[in-house]
Amino acid sequence: MELQDIQTPKSPMDDEQIVALYWQRDEQAIAETDYKYKNYLLSIAYNVVFDRLDSEECVNDTYIGAWNAMPPTKPNVLKAFLTTITRRIAVKRYHKKLKRNAVPSEMTVSLSELEDFIAGEEDIAADFDAKRLGSVISDFVRALSQRRQYIFMSRYYAAEPIDAIAADLRLSRSMVNKELAAIRHALKEQLEREGYSL
Repeated sequence: MELQDIQTPKSPMDDEQIVALYWQRDEQAIAETDYKYKNYLLSIAYNVVFDRLDSEECVNDTYIGAWNAMPPTKPNVLKAFLTTITRRIAVKRYHKKLKRNAVPSEMTVSLSELEDFIAGEEDIAADFDAKRLGSVISDFVRALSQRRQYIFMSRYYAAEPIDAIAADLRLSRSMVNKELAAIRHALKEQLEREGYSL
């Protein structure tokens, strides 16, 4: 019996090399992006749309979005760049599904945690400058500890389930819930200080 060559798994390409492929208009960029980030991007999309097929379509649309954006865009952090594209695509799909009364996703649950003190989109547009509100929230998040930034962004940007955040940080579910409650309370206070009546 002959021993066959055992192939070692391919290691992912560095982000800088992947971005360079996009800039060279080399279609290998999409294959390398898929190899390195597919599972991560699928989880981001799934947390929003709560459907495997829709998630796969969101990720495929992400690759097209990245291809169309580079050049001229040259992202400093490819993972964050791809996350933003995926999330935008998934949120659009989520809103379409919501109009059809589809099953609520983790996005629905995470946003419902904030609805007690952040007005709906229509109210924000009518009463406040949305850019200013975004700036206030961004400043608030930047001032948080690294752990709280991770918890906030995971829950309210990536729509990660609480159990997943707890596992990532090796915390109990109740500890993550306490941290989220404290973050929401601090955000509410910050918004009130900035003149947002809640």
